[in-house]
Amino acid sequence: MKVAIVGASGAVGQEFLRILDQRNFPLDELVLFGSERSAGRKYTFRGKEIEVKLLQHNDDFRDVDIAFTSAGAGTSKEFADTITKYGAVMIDNSSAFRMDNDVPLVVPECNAEDALDRPRGIIANPNCTTIMMVVCLQPLEKLSHIKRIRVSSYQSASGAGAAAMAELEQQYAELVEGKPVTVKKFPHQLAYNVIPQIDVFQPNGYTKEEMKMFNETQKIMHTDARCSATCVRVSSLRSHSESVWIETERPISAEEARQALAAAPGVTVKDDPSQLIYPMPLETAGLDDIYVGRIREDLSDECGLTFWLSGDQIRKGAALNAVQIAEYLIKVGNVK
Repeated sequence: MKVAIVGASGAVGQEFLRILDQRNFPLDELVLFGSERSAGRKYTFRGKEIEVKLLQHNDDFRDVDIAFTSAGAGTSKEFADTITKYGAVMIDNSSAFRMDNDVPLVVPECNAEDALDRPRGIIANPNCTTIMMVVCLQPLEKLSHIKRIRVSSYQSASGAGAAAMAELEQQYAELVEGKPVTVKKFPHQLAYNVIPQIDVFQPNGYTKEEMKMFNETQKIMHTDARCSATCVRVSSLRSHSESVWIETERPISAEEARQALAAAPGVTVKDDPSQLIYPMPLETAGLDDIYVGRIREDLSDECGLTFWLSGDQIRKGAALNAVQIAEYLIKVGNVK
């Protein structure tokens, strides 16, 4: 098994290295690719030093079985044919192919089998906020069909990449020292602030991030549920959180939902308000599961249910989900 990581020097690329090692992923050889800026860097994996190769249009992917790509949509589009030319399965973390009809969009807890039908050799990893939400929605969908979803996200700086995390830390340091605040990665100062915008605004007033949650949820869950989202950048460093309200065809009690979520793969229920126990990004960073709390019946709708979730979007929201897709393909013998 030969595995490649494209975008190895980025936040998600580095998480791929950690997760492949932690999960003892069955690979014989690992190759790393990056841009001219990162080519030549060296990273240690399982005691061996690996040098990042320059991503080029050549035959470097001839013997690769699985390629994890996280170098941006532009790079994914440009190099997809090069990566898949000799049969490698490309598991792409960008937005490049998510809504293409001939590219499956997969969250293993929801629709692992979709990964088996990939005419172009590409499997798309969904947006991080969508992944985290659908992992929790799937067990509730089995109780009663979800008709509508309303969600507000609280997304950490890490969702914008390693440079954004560094900028947030820099902003706090500058404020403490009384220096002018550096603002490059965000539309406004993030330190001591929240910004109700993630990605660019669309003609309908929603941002691109918010529309991803609408469209991707329907594709992953094979549902007609309509999702209205407000995505907000907050000043936590890592892990996203979401406040979710759903309307189902029949009423679901909080206890019924709690039991279904507790039994669901990839979900941990942390819900004891009497002891002030609920998920928070400070505690979910670095963990694999999506943590759920504040589960309660909605006061405004007898078929409504609301809950809070938090999870590490670099892990389950990106690298871990992609690795789980690969693990599923290996398990069912569906790699070249």
